[in-house]
Amino acid sequence: MKKLMMAATGGAVLGLVVTSQVAGPLLAQEQGQQASVYEQLDLFGDIFERIRAGYVEEVDDRELIEAAINGMLTSLDPHSSYLSAEDAAAMRVQTSGEFGGLGIEVTQEEGWVKVVSPMDGTPADAAGIMAGDFITAVDGESMMGLTLDDAVNLMRGPVGSEIVITVVREGEVEPFDVSIIRDTIKLTAVRTRTEGNAVVLRVSTFNEQTFPNLRDGMAEQVAAAGGLDNIDGIVLDLRNNPGGLLNQAIFVADAFLDAGEITSTRGRDPDDGERFNATAGDLAEGKPIVVLINGGSASASEIVAGALQDHRRAIIVGTNSFGKGSVQTVVPLQGEGAMRLTTSRYYTPSGRSIQALGISPDIIVEQPRPQPATEEEEDAPATRSEADLRGALNNGLSEDQLRQVEQERDRAEAAAQLREQDYQLAYAIDILKGLNALGPLANGAN
Repeated sequence: MKKLMMAATGGAVLGLVVTSQVAGPLLAQEQGQQASVYEQLDLFGDIFERIRAGYVEEVDDRELIEAAINGMLTSLDPHSSYLSAEDAAAMRVQTSGEFGGLGIEVTQEEGWVKVVSPMDGTPADAAGIMAGDFITAVDGESMMGLTLDDAVNLMRGPVGSEIVITVVREGEVEPFDVSIIRDTIKLTAVRTRTEGNAVVLRVSTFNEQTFPNLRDGMAEQVAAAGGLDNIDGIVLDLRNNPGGLLNQAIFVADAFLDAGEITSTRGRDPDDGERFNATAGDLAEGKPIVVLINGGSASASEIVAGALQDHRRAIIVGTNSFGKGSVQTVVPLQGEGAMRLTTSRYYTPSGRSIQALGISPDIIVEQPRPQPATEEEEDAPATRSEADLRGALNNGLSEDQLRQVEQERDRAEAAAQLREQDYQLAYAIDILKGLNALGPLANGAN
């Protein structure tokens, strides 16, 4: 027993000695790092005082400090930034669904301002601004070298005032100017309608109104169609949706999932990760879903598309999404300001990070750009059929049968017209029509 005790004691003492030997350099290293940080802070204070005393013009101390704070945050990534009291208040208004401006969501790429997406029904949308456009100047003033917040502030202004932005667009040889009148942006988060036998849910943003708008709008469309049995399925249109509130994305995905993970977030500390799971209940009751995405679909849109894709609940159609797979936490600060800090990445249920990669559609469908009709097309003679021939036989159908044929023809013509207006949406509706024609086995039923 005594030998055992001694061995144990010896082991403990050895452990203490080893720990002491390792802790010494570690402690010195930590102290050295702290000293380096204090030296850098002293350097900051020295530069601040020299600017105050020696700059060619008098400077505003508060603006100088806020610029330094914002520079520290924007050096991390394009989505971290400092929000002044005014900017923080504007952000709160924006997430509630009404704000002033042009109606575009922007990011920064290699020093230039890039359009993530124009918002439906806004001045930017009406002016033809497209996802992927680069804004290089505002009223002749170059945007190069400005922070994203400074660039956004440059584009803000009184409602009713004019702004001229210079746009560089892929496929265009030269930059071109676009004149836009600033307006109050009132976003309708979800617009619903029925095309053929498909219910179309156009989700333009994820704000506090999104899930209630989607739930109520879908219920109205289904009721107008006489019930779910009379529709082919749902088109969830997330094109040019720049994202928004994470909880609203979770609500929308949950609306069409009965169970399983929707998304997870992981930060620097593994213990800070969160998982969000679906609850029982599917608004579409198993009806097929097609989700439309494009390069303007970002953040919360990608969470919804990724969740429905991984659970094989929907077919994703369109082009690759934007690829914003990070989560920002807004931290209130003293003086009514706030800090927007990237705190985690989010992942789809299968564990995919979409950061800088985006969601790849199951079926890639480009949206063709409208082409003006040629003179040959305009002058082309109308086609003739058997019915145009003199003395053609009657087909012998009853009036009811003829009426049904006419209705089917009208639907086909409406579908053809939709292809001219929105090829991707028409493609999605055709998929639903095909799935419905194949019956329950195509939709995954036993």
